Amino acid sequence: MNKRYSLHHIHSADEFTFSPEEYSYFKYGDKSYAEKFAKELFEGFISGHEDILNTDKEIVVLPSPYMAIPTASNFLCFYFKKHLDFYLFQKGKKSSILSKINRNHTYTTDYGNLSFEDRKNLIANDTYYLDKDFLRGKLCIFIDDIKITGSHEFTVNKILDEYNVEADFLFMYYAELMNFDLDPKIENYFNYYAVKNVDDIAEVMGKPSFQFNTRIVKYILGLDSGNFEYLSSKVKKELMDNLLELAISNNYHLIKEYENNINTLTQTELYYGY
Repeated sequence: MNKRYSLHHIHSADEFTFSPEEYSYFKYGDKSYAEKFAKELFEGFISGHEDILNTDKEIVVLPSPYMAIPTASNFLCFYFKKHLDFYLFQKGKKSSILSKINRNHTYTTDYGNLSFEDRKNLIANDTYYLDKDFLRGKLCIFIDDIKITGSHEFTVNKILDEYNVEADFLFMYYAELMNFDLDPKIENYFNYYAVKNVDDIAEVMGKPSFQFNTRIVKYILGLDSGNFEYLSSKVKKELMDNLLELAISNNYHLIKEYENNINTLTQTELYYGY
């Protein structure tokens, strides 16, 4: 089995069945919207496709591939799993298992600005790992926030084929582009709808529901020195400490474009005696 489900379908460049503002905050680390979207996604899925879950197979949920810093879809996946597990509990079944596809590289390119071919070529240069023996015979639900060109799904399917994974696969999205006459850059229309500048970033980081993800880490590390210093003055020091730890964990210190801001974070740590 290889199926796909999406809650919202994008047919127009100016009319949507979800909030671009909420989606933008979600993409930059506001977990409250990850929780909201996950509830909507689960309820939408279960209302029309409950039969897929009527299986004796173990269920594995996987967010889009990442290295050390989770993507926004990872939080969507986490909250979706909570709803799924409660549903399985009510049915007297085993809870689902959270897994991941590991990736070994990262890039500074803004993915939302690329065409299908450019996206496919970009992620094709990456290397991925999954445990095919662990997934064998299970129902694997791959969860992502949005499908625009399908390049990630194409890549995951390619990985599954290469590893010869024998399992059932369901690709699930909060939203999916259905009108391919629309420019794929519409993705960045959603990404930047509410979060457009460093002040917006500071606002998101000040929320109790904030948690770093790959997108906001890359955004901050890619700021010019003036905006980076300005942001550092606007947010809690603990957040900037966490940013440094995450940057190192994802090997961002080896990327030239991020070098200056990571060095600034390091100097701050040394100044405070850490």
